[in-house]
Amino acid sequence: MSSDTIIKAASRMGEVKEYYFSRKLREIAQMRAEGKEILNLGIGSPDLPPSAGVIEELQEHSGKSTSHGYQGYTGIPELRKAFADWYQEWFDVTLDPNGEILPLIGSKEGIMHISMTYLEPGDEVLVPNPGYPAYRAVANLTGATIREYKLEESLGWTPDLDALSAMNLDKVKIMWVNYPNMPTGAQAQIEFYERLVRFAKEHQILVCNDNPYGFILNDKPVSILSIPGAKEVALELNSLSKSHNMAGWRVGMLGGAADYLSTILRFKSNMDSGMFRPLQLAAVKALQQPASWYQSVNSIYLDRRNRVYELLDLLGCVYDRNQVGMFVWAKIPAAYASGFELSDAILYNAHVFITPGGIFGSQGDQYIRVSLCSETAVFEDAIRKIENANL
Repeated sequence: MSSDTIIKAASRMGEVKEYYFSRKLREIAQMRAEGKEILNLGIGSPDLPPSAGVIEELQEHSGKSTSHGYQGYTGIPELRKAFADWYQEWFDVTLDPNGEILPLIGSKEGIMHISMTYLEPGDEVLVPNPGYPAYRAVANLTGATIREYKLEESLGWTPDLDALSAMNLDKVKIMWVNYPNMPTGAQAQIEFYERLVRFAKEHQILVCNDNPYGFILNDKPVSILSIPGAKEVALELNSLSKSHNMAGWRVGMLGGAADYLSTILRFKSNMDSGMFRPLQLAAVKALQQPASWYQSVNSIYLDRRNRVYELLDLLGCVYDRNQVGMFVWAKIPAAYASGFELSDAILYNAHVFITPGGIFGSQGDQYIRVSLCSETAVFEDAIRKIENANL
């Protein structure tokens, strides 16, 4: 705290640290200001554009004088129907657009809305290690107690539900899961979701599946809501950020039973107003893209992933070629104590930034994560830089 600050932050901020990437990007900016050419292979912000028709839709409706007023808290009917149709077509899941779909200003806000609606001091929340840092950060803001569950490579990066069942889970209210998984790229099979739904019912836990990576290098998108009876105990977040190259547009959704969503809406409606109408109509267009559009995007990611494999081979890392999503997760060689050490060695000696797996939890300490969100030429340049650095 600076010497001229007289108002103290709320105690809930004590456990909330600045996001790792926020700090690292400042360091990279400083290195670039010093004249160093830094290649950033860390953050998963899609560099590809949405479909041309999506942008045209936004432009067309933005020019209308009737487009600029406040919108409803539950999204326009066209968008809710488009999400419902998308879930029916790709996940074989039937959702009522008039109660079982809640559009969001990006799915990340949904993590906050769900947590603030259902968690309070005295409650416990199951959070994966490794896992998306926002689950932990938001739980801290609610005052709930975090109960980590470890993901192991030997178990395909899925939770050991038998081990969890043997614990006292009486105070656990929410369990966060994320498949296809970030950061590991692991997929969840139908059999796992069936076991997870039974587990949630047995222990009366609300399972929240965060599912934004289902369409990246993945031939079989799966939703937990496809499991019979899942709506009793499960919610699912989804997003256009990764699947449709619309990260900056901030369009997401929450799917699940109407009773859950109406309760969450009571919190959400006090936090924001509806999204810009032309943006919602453009999102409708995005959700109507044919299979060939997803295939064209994935052909680019596939070529990039092959270059990343070359880079990881150069570093002596080990990785699973069956992982999906827009990252590659790899185990570091024994010569390095942690992914942080290898990441810094690459940054300071080769001027290439790669994410250390430890930012996602202690189970990621021996791993690194490479983003596929750069042109193939950038990966080729990174390979040359690492070769010349003689790490």
